[in-house]
Amino acid sequence: MTIEPPAPGEPRRPSGPRDPGDAWVVADTGERYWGRFGAAGLLALDADRGVLLQHRVTWSHFGDTWALPGGARHEGESARDAAAREATEEAGVPANVLRPRLESVLDLGIWSYTTLVADVAEPFEPVISDPESHALAWVPIAEVDELPLHPGFADSWVRLRPLLSVRPVIVVDVANVVGSVPDGWWRDRAGAAQRLLERLAVHAARGTDAAALGLPENTWFPEMVAVVEGRARGAVSTDERVRVVDAPGSGDDTIVETVWNLAGRGRAVTVVSSDRGLADRVVDAGVAVHGVRWLLDQLD
Repeated sequence: MTIEPPAPGEPRRPSGPRDPGDAWVVADTGERYWGRFGAAGLLALDADRGVLLQHRVTWSHFGDTWALPGGARHEGESARDAAAREATEEAGVPANVLRPRLESVLDLGIWSYTTLVADVAEPFEPVISDPESHALAWVPIAEVDELPLHPGFADSWVRLRPLLSVRPVIVVDVANVVGSVPDGWWRDRAGAAQRLLERLAVHAARGTDAAALGLPENTWFPEMVAVVEGRARGAVSTDERVRVVDAPGSGDDTIVETVWNLAGRGRAVTVVSSDRGLADRVVDAGVAVHGVRWLLDQLD
């Protein structure tokens, strides 16, 4: 639990265990930023209820404003882990219901703040679990600007709000990717497909640079859809971030159907295949198409 000290003149609030990261960073110009190792917050997005916001207690920095659950990072802690931990400590957010979509970083050189935007896969009710909140509430996106917002959150909200409708997905032509690497795939196509799925899971957890996806600057965590065909059918992903689609017949036909379905639902689709004929069949869906090397460079 992060406990910010009161600003000068503010009332004393409950004491608690301190972590080395729980300290102010002071700029040469006098501005103070909470978190010796930076800070992170969670923007949890529920498709039906909106964004989870915290009404900060009076004695906190910029008290009586609304912001995201968050706080100082611990030494050596990733921003993603810090955002999830703080949200659990401050709002009882179950970490296993979050599906990361992007990380947005404000880097001031002497200090940084990372916002983890995550979709809520299973609805939950937030719980005030520490002394830092007046209230917790799901706020519809259109109503966030009507609240008195913490200045830092207000600035980031301007950048983040347009991104909440962007949902990237990468559709992988598994046969094409596997066939590009001479590792004996022709003797065990299912095994080769399985190895690729495991590498895709590692990449999905690490995230994809915005430039690679042609999206606004951030680290994105797109859904991965792997289409398998022929003797590779039956390969299984153990990671929920990688969805396997078994093609009942032609792999290309299944990819085309999958891509058009996703694009029709407003998803930002990237297709991975070096098959020019396949690329010609999906380009009219308004999707991006990259060759196999594009993906392999990221996996490596």
